[in-house]
Amino acid sequence: MVAIDRPAPREDSRMWIEKIPAAYWALVVILLVIPSFASDFVMFQIFGWTFILGLIALSLMFLGGYGGMVSLAQMTFAGFAGYMVAILGASAIDTISQGWPWWVVIPLALILTVIFATAVGWLAVRTEGIYTIMITLAIAAAFFYFTRQNYDVFNGFQGFNSVLPPRLFGVDWRGPEAFYYLTLFWAAAGYFAVLYVARAPFGLALQGVRDNPRRMAALGYSVTAHRVAAYSFAALLAGIGGILLTWQSAQISPGTVAIQPAIDILVIAVVGGLRHPIGPFIGAFLYVLLKTFAVDVLVALGLGGERFNLLIGLGFLVIVFFSPDGILGLWEKLRASRNRDPLTGRERH
Repeated sequence: MVAIDRPAPREDSRMWIEKIPAAYWALVVILLVIPSFASDFVMFQIFGWTFILGLIALSLMFLGGYGGMVSLAQMTFAGFAGYMVAILGASAIDTISQGWPWWVVIPLALILTVIFATAVGWLAVRTEGIYTIMITLAIAAAFFYFTRQNYDVFNGFQGFNSVLPPRLFGVDWRGPEAFYYLTLFWAAAGYFAVLYVARAPFGLALQGVRDNPRRMAALGYSVTAHRVAAYSFAALLAGIGGILLTWQSAQISPGTVAIQPAIDILVIAVVGGLRHPIGPFIGAFLYVLLKTFAVDVLVALGLGGERFNLLIGLGFLVIVFFSPDGILGLWEKLRASRNRDPLTGRERH
């Protein structure tokens, strides 16, 4: 008889854990203990907003980084999910909101968001380059004006207010500490979900479609189906972020799905870096810091607070100018320069 060696899952899992850099474990510990010393404003506004925008930008990073597709409709999908929660659930506009229970509203809102994004993806993937961007931009603009002008379903310009998360286990999930952990959980879930999907057969096939669609089609893969499925998965991430964003501000209005927020998501993803799922969260953190404190900096410099958008734009322009791959690209360049021999110019081994 031939002896068959079986894998030792415990040793494999131990080796996998040992491969995780120490800096990652330090980051996990810091994120978990931040509420013990941070203020309510930092937890709720800075980190909560960072995790939410990072999750929405992560959906764009998945499309762009692994699928080679650029979409300006990710904030539209996020806003659509937020609107569905407000319309199907409870809000101050009780003449429109249906008041259904949360365990029906949230899954249904995400399902409808995925269906909506699948239809958009089915249309968008039939084009390439600038045409894909223009189609998604047109859809984002159309949805913005539709929500603004429709009063029967979307309540027009005013939108919905008092859209609050359900009170589960006796916890007020909109409280600063609870909301921090809620957004951190879903940001981590989205991050690891993207890592898993990128290494799964679907993700590998999607990257093959990105690099050489003709060859993948010749091998029997459906290029269109993989691209549309990528839109569906990305919309699920954006939808979760949209619901959290609605709960954070306790309202949803056409301003949430306007053109400027759609472009902001693109800027966040590009500045952070499209090479790795951590990039959107880095870009979101930088964006939130600039958005929150740019006015104070300009006032302190005597330049007037009305130019804060200029400071934000200049900051992002500098980053992209020195590194087209965003902050992650800058970090890789720094590491490469430290490992390069100053005499020969070659990397040290």
